[in-house]
Amino acid sequence: MSVTHTLAQARQAGILALQEQQTSAGLDVDCLLTAVTGLSRSQILAFDERLLSAHEYKRYTALLARRQRGEPIAHLIGYRDFIDFTIKVAPSVLIPRPETEHLVEAALEQPADRVLDLGTGSGCIAIALARAWPASTIHAVDRSPEALEIAQQNARALQADQIRFFAGDWYAPVAVQQYALIVSNPPYIGLNEPELQQGDVRFEPSLALTSGTDGLSALRQIIAGAPARLAAGGRLWVEHGYQQAQAVRELMAAQHLIDIETRYDLAGHERITGGRTQ
Repeated sequence: MSVTHTLAQARQAGILALQEQQTSAGLDVDCLLTAVTGLSRSQILAFDERLLSAHEYKRYTALLARRQRGEPIAHLIGYRDFIDFTIKVAPSVLIPRPETEHLVEAALEQPADRVLDLGTGSGCIAIALARAWPASTIHAVDRSPEALEIAQQNARALQADQIRFFAGDWYAPVAVQQYALIVSNPPYIGLNEPELQQGDVRFEPSLALTSGTDGLSALRQIIAGAPARLAAGGRLWVEHGYQQAQAVRELMAAQHLIDIETRYDLAGHERITGGRTQ
């Protein structure tokens, strides 16, 4: 005789299993139950006496065990919400964070007809800009074929048809192009930083996370190459580590960018810096 479990029972058992490792145990469990049942979180809470099928419960316990091992929720359910849309994610791309939404907000302050997104990953930045500016030409570059495949799938699903994707290292595939806006969330963690052994980043691609001993290698390349690819008055916006803002401002100043400014994330850390050509 098979054992049946209600949503309430499965939810309680899941929270107990995760609460010592995850501060978001309740939300994590609800995300997993949503993934296996197709119900919304409000439905899970409202109809908690609904029975899980044997298949649903088996999938749920398997996902729960993976979450106990630390795998990111976004990888387990296969998607992440970003701004006002949902994108597919996988272990081959960086999971979008709220800090990157601030990068998009800064970029959107001044319309741009030609845009370059460097290190596009899941494509979330390029897609957000494409949705806001449907008449703009947007180019997105990444050196990872796996990341580009995910980004292209996301663009198709969200009908961001004006984005052109390029495989290569930073500016190499678009070397002769000129843009009104260059935007990037590059890798910016130092190779020996302890945060590489913490939380979700343990399961994310190192290519999208680390950049030299001090974490600034990619930022140096992006900033150094920007003036030659920006039209007059063109803007560059980058995301960086919370302790890197001063170094990024100095790198931009060394390239004769002007109107350099830094924006803060929700935690009050300096996280987004931009400048423009004369």
